Amino acid sequence: MGNCCSETGGGMTAVGGTAAPTTAGSPNQAVDLFLKSRGFLGLFSQIELSFSASDLRDRDVLSKSDPMLVVYTKARDGAVTEVCRTEVVLNSLSPAWITKYTITYQFEVVQTLQFRIYDVDTQFHNADVKMLKLEEQQFLGEATCTLSEIVTKPNRSLTLELVRREDSITSTRPQHRGKLTVHAEECINSKTTTELILRCSDLEYKDLFSRNDPFLVISKIMEGGMPIPVCKTEVLKNEMKPEWKPVFLNIQQVGSKDSPLIIECFNFNNNGKHDLIGKVQKSLSDLEKLHSSGQGEYLSLPTAVGHNYHSKILKSQLFVDKFSECVQYTFLDYLAGGFELNFMVAVDFTASNGNPRLPDSLHYIDPSGRPNAYQRAILEVGEVLQFYDTDKRFPAWGFGARPIDGPVSHCFNLNGSSTYCEVEGIHGIMTAYTSALFNVSLAGPTLFGPVISHAAQIAGQSLANRGQKYFILLIITDGVVTDLQETKDALVKASDLPLSILIVGVGGADFKEMEILDADKGERLESSSGRVASRDIVQFVPLKDLQNGEVSVVQALLAELPTQFLTYMRTRDIQPSF
Repeated sequence: MGNCCSETGGGMTAVGGTAAPTTAGSPNQAVDLFLKSRGFLGLFSQIELSFSASDLRDRDVLSKSDPMLVVYTKARDGAVTEVCRTEVVLNSLSPAWITKYTITYQFEVVQTLQFRIYDVDTQFHNADVKMLKLEEQQFLGEATCTLSEIVTKPNRSLTLELVRREDSITSTRPQHRGKLTVHAEECINSKTTTELILRCSDLEYKDLFSRNDPFLVISKIMEGGMPIPVCKTEVLKNEMKPEWKPVFLNIQQVGSKDSPLIIECFNFNNNGKHDLIGKVQKSLSDLEKLHSSGQGEYLSLPTAVGHNYHSKILKSQLFVDKFSECVQYTFLDYLAGGFELNFMVAVDFTASNGNPRLPDSLHYIDPSGRPNAYQRAILEVGEVLQFYDTDKRFPAWGFGARPIDGPVSHCFNLNGSSTYCEVEGIHGIMTAYTSALFNVSLAGPTLFGPVISHAAQIAGQSLANRGQKYFILLIITDGVVTDLQETKDALVKASDLPLSILIVGVGGADFKEMEILDADKGERLESSSGRVASRDIVQFVPLKDLQNGEVSVVQALLAELPTQFLTYMRTRDIQPSF
């Protein structure tokens, strides 16, 4: 998507880190719906999977096996859905299938894939593979993995051991059934991206008592003439000669460099009924020529004359102050280049959570095994992020509690150690959390500053050592932060580091003040010294808002992470090493 930025909340939010709230009847509702349909609320990339196998079992007497691969997706409840069948490769124990499977990669979702290989009987060789009854074919073996495991490999290839279901039931060591290799390729026509800085002159007044609040919408024209919005700028308040922040368009978005684009200038209105000030139709090639010449293009405005419309040429002009082309690497490019996402977690142990031994406590450990809100947040976020961290050793802290024979601590190691904070895997976090509940006394107040500073120190050390790491701190809390300004200071300082912070609010507290920390919903954070955050690194969500909805806490929290990651890398011109 275009990397347009905005520091304005509400309906004035532009394309960039998050999607803007839509307004009924708004001309820009189409923009938001279009971006959502293209996966703008998260990272949605088309991935083409290729398959090959080796050392398959030979089940035929007079010839080698004739293998076919069947691909399934596996839901969280274990239900499998068949999504692809390859062709049959004759007489081969090491087939390389031609058939590919294209899947939409979603960063914030654990996408489990199951693969089963069958030896197709000779009598069915001329039949359409879609019509084959699998129970009539000989089963050779199966394997399971997640899509994340494939795309995080340096060469995007993952080799899996094939097993038979009966092997796993009757033996602790399943017999060797061969290997399956799955290779992923990102489906992108071009990574060439054009950076544009656009401005307008002499805009006509649309507001009676004030200047305009202009913004631009850029649309491509589909077959049949229908415009489809692909990008919009931020809104500039009270400005008749606006110059917007850079926007980025790639060839994949617009079709080609010669494809016509419509650039519309609107005057923002709070009621969502934005006034069209004027528009131009130009291709990227045309915009490049405008930049080279230094000349502007006059805006036009459709005007009704009777039952007909004609374009009125205005005195307002559009100028292209910058036109440059560069290669824009994708999130998956950085993963392939060796970058990792390192997961960290901080848990609120303040007294407002309630006595952990009582069922009404947010920290209550249910004997039935049903996870409490803290456990649920750790599990759901952790199960997604764990695949992006090779050693799976996660720093874990608690805050707002009094360890045994000690003062109240606002950043203590969850594992009880005084020397190291890491635990092994998501299970290690869960074990350390449960243990801590019986080894600390809940206290207060709720301070975020110390844990954010600690996480920032780790990220800073990695940056100094030129580590290819990006850190994600999950903070789970039941109350409003007490040290709001200290937290802002820590976040502003951390905005220059490879760090994002996810905050989950649990329980029934009023979290309105917490939303201040999430720049999606207001002005960019400012420190006590007046320094403004270089980027938005916080994503906040109250768990209670999502319990009855279709969107999980993981999706709501993680949707913005790839954009935050790419913003950090691109603004610092950090490129993946292949």
